[in-house]
Amino acid sequence: MANRPMIGVEDMVNSTAEQAGSEFDQAGYQKKSLAQGAYDKLLDLIITRKILPGTVVQERMLSSMLDISRTPAREALYRLESDGFLTRISNRIVTVREISLRDIIEILHIRKLLEVESVSLAVGRIPLEELDMCEQAIRNLLALSDPSVSEDWEVDDHFHSMVARYSGNDHILKMVMDLRMKTRIFNIKRVPERYVKGHEEHLVMIEAFRRGDGDRAKQQMHDHLENVRESIIRKLSEI
Repeated sequence: MANRPMIGVEDMVNSTAEQAGSEFDQAGYQKKSLAQGAYDKLLDLIITRKILPGTVVQERMLSSMLDISRTPAREALYRLESDGFLTRISNRIVTVREISLRDIIEILHIRKLLEVESVSLAVGRIPLEELDMCEQAIRNLLALSDPSVSEDWEVDDHFHSMVARYSGNDHILKMVMDLRMKTRIFNIKRVPERYVKGHEEHLVMIEAFRRGDGDRAKQQMHDHLENVRESIIRKLSEI
């Protein structure tokens, strides 16, 4: 079997040195379960591709890096495997899973179904002040000369989570947010052409929500996610 890259303590620490200090300080870490903290950290490394597909992830190394016991590390790995970010090659070998074009297309199809339905349920429910805050966050972001990936994600996440949250359906909210994490790798650095266009589409939807125009908002969400899908397909076809 071909040698696979293996994730080690030193490599992981070096790749995230700037973030590790604040993210895993004692006070913040105690607010989450150890397993949830381990899950969040490893997921972030996978999504930002600091850990590449095919890399072997070991329970022992994860627990050493985060200074936790192997039990929460094991739970985090099981959950990441269940969520489709890791794949088990054998009883002892778990690697970072490559998300295929088919995966992305299927994920976006499900997102489109769920998020268009979220719009239908959310129309008339989102407070005007919430819409105003979301719009201002988008305009502030677009005014930046060089926004970071995290700044863009935070604003994008605010919009989509707002719509799903005001659908009033907690299951839709959870599924939408989980699926969004799986397409997060396609950020403004990988599909920069979607940055301005995507947020302009958000603004059109916000205005439709203000007017109570459900048909307009639903069509815009459908078109928005279809545009995302087409951009990702074009990007992957270039690789």
